[in-house]
Amino acid sequence: MNRLLIVGITAALAGGLACAAQAQTHSAQDEISTAHAHAMMAQSATSVAMAHAHLHHVINCLVGPKSADFDAKAEDPCKGQGDGAIPDSAGNHATRAKLESALADAQAGLKSESLAAVHQDAGKVAAGLKGDSAKASSSSW
Repeated sequence: MNRLLIVGITAALAGGLACAAQAQTHSAQDEISTAHAHAMMAQSATSVAMAHAHLHHVINCLVGPKSADFDAKAEDPCKGQGDGAIPDSAGNHATRAKLESALADAQAGLKSESLAAVHQDAGKVAAGLKGDSAKASSSSW
């Protein structure tokens, strides 16, 4: 009887850990998908101010609210989705490297005052996030 109880508890704990890991991965994918959408919005914005606003949203989704790079004055479209795509992807080095590259491109776009240059940087961000956001939309959670 005790043996059966221990086996049951162990199985329940293992299942719970698997679900927690799956949920963490899912939140990163949601954040990446949202960041990709805002990169696309920045790429098609009709003013530098609007493009910058969407790049701020991208950055907030990538870094999360605990980061020094998070801009609390800008909207956080990823609120409630996780701790930021980069922190939530800590175990996946390839994805994390892509996200950090996209972050650098988004930050470069914020420094530009030319709409064409901001569009170009936003396009780089969108392209860098595209593969990972496609995974998010095609996954079967």
